[in-house]
Amino acid sequence: MKFQEEADILGILIDDYEKRFYPIEAPDPIEAIKIRMEEMHLKQVDLIPVMGGKNRVSEVLSRKRKLTIGMIRKLAIHLNLPESLLIQDYQLR
Repeated sequence: MKFQEEADILGILIDDYEKRFYPIEAPDPIEAIKIRMEEMHLKQVDLIPVMGGKNRVSEVLSRKRKLTIGMIRKLAIHLNLPESLLIQDYQLR
């Protein structure tokens, strides 16, 4: 067996092991938004046009207000996140 074939098999085995014993759960919608904002180097102010106001952005990101369907649609496009991730339920504080 060639080195590349061995490396490919080892990679498959490691991936399978990690999925079985260390599954990574998808983040809730707010965490997903915050992660993507960090990846895109965005600040809360950058979401004002998408979410409808500085206070609204702050309230949503601090979990005081739920995302609306309109926000979810716009955020999915603006942040390139699946709507199915953003529509998941999450707890308010």
